[in-house]
Amino acid sequence: MAYDLIKKTLDVSVLRHNAISSNIANVNTPNYKVNKVEFEKFLGEAKVDMNMTRTNVMHFGLKTIDEIQPVLEKRTGTSMNDNGNNVDIDMEMAELAANEIYHSTLIQQINSRLGNLNYVINK
Repeated sequence: MAYDLIKKTLDVSVLRHNAISSNIANVNTPNYKVNKVEFEKFLGEAKVDMNMTRTNVMHFGLKTIDEIQPVLEKRTGTSMNDNGNNVDIDMEMAELAANEIYHSTLIQQINSRLGNLNYVINK
């Protein structure tokens, strides 16, 4: 299950990178609304428990990692520029940097897990 979670969060990280890149590319596009990816709040709401197993799809409560999907939304609660665009380049660059750190951390985690498996297999 941990591998599935890391894989899903890596996919979300790539989706978020693409959304942020699109926002930055459209910084001067009139009436452009910022894209944002929501995932972590859904993950927290799902209360994924590593110790419990869902043995039937009819069981309530537990969600598998495949059932938790990221949502790409338009950010509408931020202030608008004179041309109707709501891209804040400083905020987008900060989110891009944070996402790059997040992605790198996930890559380190998967590499560590694969390294441990490799060690066990070869010993």
